[in-house]
Amino acid sequence: MQSVLVVDDDPHIREVVVFTLQQAGYATFTAANGIQAIEIHRRHAPDLIVLDILMPELDGLAVCKQLREISQVPIVLLSSRDEEVDRILGLEMGADDYVGKPFSPRELLARIKANLRRTQSKHQQPRILKVDDYVLNPDTYEIRWQDVLLELTQTEYQLLHTILKRPDSVLSRDALMQGAYDIRRVVSHRTIDSHMRRLRNKLDHLKTPGIRTVHGIGYRLKRA
Repeated sequence: MQSVLVVDDDPHIREVVVFTLQQAGYATFTAANGIQAIEIHRRHAPDLIVLDILMPELDGLAVCKQLREISQVPIVLLSSRDEEVDRILGLEMGADDYVGKPFSPRELLARIKANLRRTQSKHQQPRILKVDDYVLNPDTYEIRWQDVLLELTQTEYQLLHTILKRPDSVLSRDALMQGAYDIRRVVSHRTIDSHMRRLRNKLDHLKTPGIRTVHGIGYRLKRA
């Protein structure tokens, strides 16, 4: 049984989300603040975290940043502030998805399932993909550059996977969105750009050829 940690200082929100998840067959843990969330993650290693942004005792963005230093667990952010800057900051900190409050429990459940499917997809695609010095192994959900493992979030992995499958093509933001998300929904181009910026920074840190921006169109892989 897959498990989900629900982190929110509002007990009513926790109750609604937990009820929805348990009805769908998931095990659940709960935390009322960021400090509890990190401790529960350490002890129980949930398969996914639903994380509120606005909380006392360590807010969701700080929790997300700390978790990304030790784990690649999928993180779905919640926030009553529907400002684009919150979404961008969350993605910059390593979150995989974002749902604004008030939210539909069914929509949140769909997002959770989609993110968990991306985690499980490694068991459904055993073929190794090699492009220049990149080696992608869907069976282990890993991408290596010259035998160095890339530390990627799930969305970053899906974006680079999409690019590596079409290494000589220029991919639009819409094409990248379709490759990175399992459910049919719209995310802004700025959201894609934010993920791509973080991905490119990681590739540049390893001195890979990286990814080139084709202005007005999208992105393409720089070939070695």
